Amino acid sequence: MAAARILKYGEKILGKKTPRMNYPEFKSRLGGILSDMWETMESARGTGLAAPQIGLPLRLAIVDAKPGGQSSRIVLINPEVIEGSGDSMEVEGCLSIPGYFVKLRRYFSVRIRALDEAGAPIEMVGKGLLARAFQHEIDHLDGKLILDRLPLFERQGARLLLRRLRKSWG
Repeated sequence: MAAARILKYGEKILGKKTPRMNYPEFKSRLGGILSDMWETMESARGTGLAAPQIGLPLRLAIVDAKPGGQSSRIVLINPEVIEGSGDSMEVEGCLSIPGYFVKLRRYFSVRIRALDEAGAPIEMVGKGLLARAFQHEIDHLDGKLILDRLPLFERQGARLLLRRLRKSWG
């Protein structure tokens, strides 16, 4: 197990949609990839991590929203939102944009469909933080960052701020 480098805003892979994974092709490598992803996410104190954030063009994400303070690791292969409802406007950050936080509107509740780490189909409902994490990670798999959810004027202002923030990322 090894924590990987988290790619930052501006790195090309973060803006590309990932192709669907062929589970049988990746099954033998999945355990190692997931170990690295969990260690990376936990060392960064994140709630979720998508494979493109560590440079892997895979439609794979992990989420642990820690309901009730308890770990609840969720692996999502080829996830998709199949239903969303309610409205939630909350502050959101991203491990790929350290130090930047913005209020974003998302669904309060979502139903998602994916494969789990054993390759079995799953459907889950997430509400609140879990729903937000599902939507955030699926956005990464579609090549979108939180900036892409902002209105044009706000996005332009955010980019100016990010030029200054990038200097602190090293």
